[in-house]
Amino acid sequence: MSLPLILGCLWVIAATITAMLPMRHQMVPGMTLLVLAPVLLLWIGMTHGWLWVAIGLFAFVSMFRRPLMYFARRGLGLPVELPPDLRK
Repeated sequence: MSLPLILGCLWVIAATITAMLPMRHQMVPGMTLLVLAPVLLLWIGMTHGWLWVAIGLFAFVSMFRRPLMYFARRGLGLPVELPPDLRK
């Protein structure tokens, strides 16, 4: 297996562990994973082709659908609600 695919598998494991954390502890590792995903997907695409990028992109959007919807709503100027754990 190539290095980009190994790192992709490690990224998935890290994302799964991050999802098991309480919401208030997910921010830093979650944002790190969110920023690293496009770089990793680009690397996988350059090494293995667009089909693997499509599969990886599907997994990425599936795992990070709520943060991506939050950022999309903020970017469009729509109202957003924080999860109950993060409200003060």
